[in-house]
Amino acid sequence: MDNWYEIEDIDKLDSPSLVIFPGRVKKNIQTAISMVENPGRLRPHVKTNKSPDASGLLLEAGITKFKCATIAEAEMLGMIGAPDVLLAYQPQGPKLKRFVELIKKFPASKFSCLADNAATAKEQDEVFSANGIKTPVYVDVNVGMNRTGVTPGNDAIELCKFCSGAEGLIFAGFHIYDGHLRNADITIRSKECDEAFSTVEKMKKELSAIGIEVKNIIAGGSPTFPIHAKRKNVECSPGTFIYWDKTYLDQCPEQDFLPAAILITRIISLPSATKICTDLGHKSVASENEINRRIFFLNADELSPVSHSEEHLVLQGRKDHGFKTGDVLCGIPYHVCPTVALYERAYTVDKGKIVGEWKNIARDRKITL
Repeated sequence: MDNWYEIEDIDKLDSPSLVIFPGRVKKNIQTAISMVENPGRLRPHVKTNKSPDASGLLLEAGITKFKCATIAEAEMLGMIGAPDVLLAYQPQGPKLKRFVELIKKFPASKFSCLADNAATAKEQDEVFSANGIKTPVYVDVNVGMNRTGVTPGNDAIELCKFCSGAEGLIFAGFHIYDGHLRNADITIRSKECDEAFSTVEKMKKELSAIGIEVKNIIAGGSPTFPIHAKRKNVECSPGTFIYWDKTYLDQCPEQDFLPAAILITRIISLPSATKICTDLGHKSVASENEINRRIFFLNADELSPVSHSEEHLVLQGRKDHGFKTGDVLCGIPYHVCPTVALYERAYTVDKGKIVGEWKNIARDRKITL
């Protein structure tokens, strides 16, 4: 239906609130599986949902491999019995000690992590060895994102050699994140993605020539998901697909995912004939983008934001706009991942009715470990 976001018993919800539509979530999961054909090639990133309930739906759909960014997210996955969990971060110092505690607490889950430099890999080797464990480590390869990762070449080869021979490490393969490739034209995006990936394939051949097998490659995020999905020897790790958001709705029209998360906010004041103030402040929606790219209102797209503060979002309307205090606005966030992190819970809606809530427990820096 066109007004899929409407909630019949909306008066039961205080605002601002995060609302999830589980039926749409399930459709998005099936769409992702259909894109790779085999759920064994999916390793969804749970940074988007941070919820045992949402992640549980991935498990129920036959997905057994997961990716996360924090110890809390990894612990959440351990709590629901996820079989295979990659911490897509290179733990060192206190985080490395927490990671060891995690491995020991959830022996039924296979945990792995990243390394992109020799010093960190050596520290990981020493700590794992001292604790009597041997842990899979993926070498994080920089293919142009320039955030983390070792550039393909001699240093990367040497790091792979070290991980292959270290007592406490198992060289598991490559991890590649190409989040900088997000051209709205899928043809251009595909060309750029293939060019970046070719450097990884070259390094894989070089390692094979010296007897080191790259058993697995984990690649991409949401924008390059449909491109890597065509590579039969690659695991894909999109995250946003589970809820989708306005940014990817615009940038990735070739992907058939449905927005499954909305924010509801109420008009709390009409300070002038054309100004409309809502309760959707910085604390309620990801605000790293420019002001007109924070939320898209589904039932008030004619309103434009003019100011934003901790507890308020002020919108510009026409003099004859007709909105009243107490009116509810529903919108899709432009960046859903950090938006979810602002809410301890999401309310779930099915067939227009509120049916329950999902706790976003992995938004915390620490659950128990």
